[in-house]
Amino acid sequence: MGPTDAVTAQACSADEMAIASKSLANGLQQSVLSVPAMHCAACIGAIEKTLSKLGGVSLARANLSTRTVTVNWTMVEGQPPAMVEALAAIGFASHPPASEIETDEGVHTGLVSRLAVAGFCSMNIMLLSVSVWAGADPATRQAFHLISAILACPAVLYSGSVFYMSAAQALAHGRVNMDVPISLGIILSFMLSLYDALTDAPHAYFEASTSLVFVLLIGRVLDNTMRRKAKSAVAALARLSPRGANLVTEAGTIGYVALSDIKAGMRLLVPVGGRCPVDGTVAEGESETDASLVTGESRWKSVRPGSDVRAGELNITTAFIVRASVDASQSLIFEMSRMLQEAEDGRSRYRRLADRAAGLYAPVVHSVSALALVGWLIATGDLHKALTIAIAVLIITCPCALGLAVPMVQVVLARRLFERGVMATDGSAYERLNEIDTVIFDKTGTLTTGQPALLNGKAIPDEHLILAGSLAQVSDHPISLAIRTAFAKTGLRTGTFTNVVEKPGLGIEGSNDGHTYRLGRCDWAVADGEAKASTVLSRNGQSIASFQFGETIRPGAVELVQFLKRNGKNVAVFSGDSQSAVKAISQQVGITDYTAGLLPGEKVAGVQRLQDQGRRVLMIGDGINDAPALKAAHVSMAPSTASDIGRSAADFIFLADSLWPVTDTIDAASRAHTLIRQNFALAALYNLISLPFALSGLVTPLAAAIAMSTSSIIVVANALRLRAVPTKVLGEWQMTPVPREAVG
Repeated sequence: MGPTDAVTAQACSADEMAIASKSLANGLQQSVLSVPAMHCAACIGAIEKTLSKLGGVSLARANLSTRTVTVNWTMVEGQPPAMVEALAAIGFASHPPASEIETDEGVHTGLVSRLAVAGFCSMNIMLLSVSVWAGADPATRQAFHLISAILACPAVLYSGSVFYMSAAQALAHGRVNMDVPISLGIILSFMLSLYDALTDAPHAYFEASTSLVFVLLIGRVLDNTMRRKAKSAVAALARLSPRGANLVTEAGTIGYVALSDIKAGMRLLVPVGGRCPVDGTVAEGESETDASLVTGESRWKSVRPGSDVRAGELNITTAFIVRASVDASQSLIFEMSRMLQEAEDGRSRYRRLADRAAGLYAPVVHSVSALALVGWLIATGDLHKALTIAIAVLIITCPCALGLAVPMVQVVLARRLFERGVMATDGSAYERLNEIDTVIFDKTGTLTTGQPALLNGKAIPDEHLILAGSLAQVSDHPISLAIRTAFAKTGLRTGTFTNVVEKPGLGIEGSNDGHTYRLGRCDWAVADGEAKASTVLSRNGQSIASFQFGETIRPGAVELVQFLKRNGKNVAVFSGDSQSAVKAISQQVGITDYTAGLLPGEKVAGVQRLQDQGRRVLMIGDGINDAPALKAAHVSMAPSTASDIGRSAADFIFLADSLWPVTDTIDAASRAHTLIRQNFALAALYNLISLPFALSGLVTPLAAAIAMSTSSIIVVANALRLRAVPTKVLGEWQMTPVPREAVG
């Protein structure tokens, strides 16, 4: 572990580790440890292997982009596994994450300072070398060689310490990482040049060793910079979450409570410009919030007493008081962070392949380098030349590009989809999504919003709509919400009612200007009303307006179906609703293959039948009855409005009201698949081309360093192309209600 990566390891007692962990289920705990010295695939393999051997540890997943490891564990004899001690035993200092922003900034600053020293020394040595190569006399040449040796020391000893300390830590604990051959290359190159200078050889290659350090550090700094730009979406989400909240005490005073200490039932003041700290219900005040972080929609949302708000919503107009409905650790923003972390930590088939290949590099590289040394020594008898070629082989074959090929694309993809309102619960889901050939939709709550919409609002006189809208204000029943939504669009002012009472299962009753009004079921609101009649508004038992409702097609549904068909996907609907209802909605969105009246087990059987035929099924659903089918499918998605069980079973959660994020996710997964294959091809092509040149003696250590760093930069830059792809604009969508009469 070099100084740039150093973070003082904090000793964690059993109690501290237990407190810092998160409870999952059945006694299972989850802890996240920061491991600053982790920087390559070999490190990942060593960390995960070591932790997995500990008693009580069921899962260990290292995240290279955040330099953290997530561990699922259970108590062993009343104690948590000795994770920190186990990592220290193999040379990795670790601790619970503190301020990752400051830590990352310190690493970057340290790398830049070392780069500056290496650059200064390297350029001055090159200037002296020009005079030597131009034909300086022996005395001047010897003096310039000695000056070059002095200038090379800071570059090799200080700037190169990043690589040496990491390599030394690995070797001291019986491991070999990517910095071992790099360190050997730098040290051998410097020692060979120092030998040439002291023996008064015609040329000494100090510029090779210092330039080697300089070029390697350029690659390390650029890699660190690109990682910062493609920083984990978890960190971005954490910056949007408040660190604490204003607590309203029972005495009415305002205090302050840390985010981690917020419990369900607390009353919290959300100021203008502040974000709601936890999920809850508005207790006092009215305002408008920007819920784009939560839903992906840019339109503001009006909130008033009784309105639900989610953690992360931004208060726009007026301060209000929210009553927390859950503890902070159970709020939406924490759930989003967990899903993002798991998505970035996930191991796809490609990533496992890249990790195994990168993990085998050390013995292969050292063997090839040793064979080159022995072979050239036997062939030429020139130890100097044999060492130079062996050094070049050590450097040029370092598979940094291969180690970065998959994780960089995965991190960039997770960040891109997070910005588009899509959360993944498993990193391998991206790969599986790219393999689908069949898409199955649930109907209610997926293709439709699951909420009724008023169809005949324009046909109802304003005076009657005002009366109905005013009564509907007191109820959260779906029918009342539909009337309120239609009334709000008219811009009319509400009327005044007294003695307003909601009759569960029947409707709402209130008095106005000496008349009794009822809004609800016809058989209750109207004298001698028929039970099969529609919802009505009555005055003194006489119907004065009737209301017709229908299901609302979810925005983007039609466009999503068209997109899937254009890309050769089979599309179908599996629903538990009636045949007429499923047929009407399916035809509206352009799906001809639909099955109605399915029980949860029958949905699973349908999905399984398709997969037995060799199909790769994407299931999109939202209800509890969809959860088994979501779990059975090759990959699955659910809206954020889905049931808790539905969300838990899905591989992707999309936050917007529209289905456009589904289109974006499928498109982005396809592009990511292409980029990963390109990165594999680039890494393989680099090694196929470079190794023969190095073995043939045509590559100097300096050229090898340039080639190795360039290959890593190309792979990382190729991954970042995913962020540059233009995204679709959601815009304002016209919802299309389908009459209930049409769907039965």
